[in-house]
Amino acid sequence: MKLTVIGTGYLGATHAACMAELGHEVLGVDVDPVKIDQLSSGETPFFEPELDELLQRNLAAGNLSFTTDYKVAADFAQVHFIGVGTPQKAGSGAADTQYVDAVIDSLVPHLHGQHVFFGKSTVPVGTARRLAQRAKRLIEAHPDQSAEVIVAWNPEFLREGHAVDDTLRPDRIVLGVEDSHAELATSLAEKVYAKPLAAGCPFLVMDRQTAELVKISANAFLATKISFINAVSEVCEAADADVTQIAHAIGLDDWIGPKFLGAGLGFGGGCLPKDIRAFVARANELGVGKSLRFLEEIDRINTRRREKVIQLALQLADDKPEHTTVTVLGAAFKPNSDDVRDSPALDVAAMLHTRGFTTNVYDPVAVENAAKVYPRLSYKLNLSDALDGCDLVIIGTEWEEFRQMDPVWAKAKVRTASPTIIDARNCLPRQQWIDAGWRIVSLGRSVEERQQ
Repeated sequence: MKLTVIGTGYLGATHAACMAELGHEVLGVDVDPVKIDQLSSGETPFFEPELDELLQRNLAAGNLSFTTDYKVAADFAQVHFIGVGTPQKAGSGAADTQYVDAVIDSLVPHLHGQHVFFGKSTVPVGTARRLAQRAKRLIEAHPDQSAEVIVAWNPEFLREGHAVDDTLRPDRIVLGVEDSHAELATSLAEKVYAKPLAAGCPFLVMDRQTAELVKISANAFLATKISFINAVSEVCEAADADVTQIAHAIGLDDWIGPKFLGAGLGFGGGCLPKDIRAFVARANELGVGKSLRFLEEIDRINTRRREKVIQLALQLADDKPEHTTVTVLGAAFKPNSDDVRDSPALDVAAMLHTRGFTTNVYDPVAVENAAKVYPRLSYKLNLSDALDGCDLVIIGTEWEEFRQMDPVWAKAKVRTASPTIIDARNCLPRQQWIDAGWRIVSLGRSVEERQQ
């Protein structure tokens, strides 16, 4: 099939390359010429494992191309995926849908014949219906334009660091359709996703507003699970208990499961924080805000974990931060990503700097992006330089490089003979670090070393 993917950020670029990999002829569309030139040369503007190889292979095969021209996109295909961003509005928790609206405004005037839009962006419920009405008004304003626009919703479920696999081998495909065009939209989606469907991927067809709610409900639930164990973590710190053992014990319950029970610094990134706020904002607009009020506390719990690390650092520095050099290991919000949006690790580093600590930051891939957000921090290009001469170490992102770090080697790098590390992700082999002479402090566990 011929497809366009409008928006070539994280979601759009990944979807475009993966659709080409599935055998379709794909045109990526974006208003940013710099991004289009970069993608056309075979380089993604962000880090995602496997994606560069996929991009280069399909560019070379002629399955994939990019443009800034909406007229070219209108002539290229009759199936269009919307993959633009829906950031949080400034001064509000609501989602900003101006870029989704702009897709309709920019493409529809160039259309002739029947076109189907599959929305992938995470949007407030009711957006698909509104976009369909917007497209209809644009067409009616030009009586000489013989076009019909059908809007369906096909939410994405990508995990950064695993986005290629999640697109090529999804765990479910959700499609929201309008009754009058359900058969056509469903048939086209089945053709687009023929390979994963043939492999047994569940295909769930529902109305558009339900499909819109599926994605944001999934993210809200995951955020709730993470903040739940972090709320328990706060109790553990007060009661001298061990949250990691609690998480393991309750995770063995089939009804609960172990995923997303890693107590620590909490969640960040471009999805979970802004999505739960947008969910609450939309519920308020619909007059049912009380039903999601608990999500506001979920957000607060998540933020408190960052503040807890600052408190620990100040305590360990005897409230003399000006005499302490701290190294934060991690700037991305999660491993295998260079995304620093609402990153807990980077936020902690910035707050430490504000409090007067000399703050070093190292991340395997996210240093460049981090420096754009917080240019005043001191960034290191390798782990050795990051540790050299510091007084306190904080694990902010659980990269494998940090998890596998040799504590004996690390001790020889730092300035103090009795070093301390704050394991804010509960990812280190605790006893191994204690045996190497480190004081290890973890969230949700006793501040004192727990000799095992």
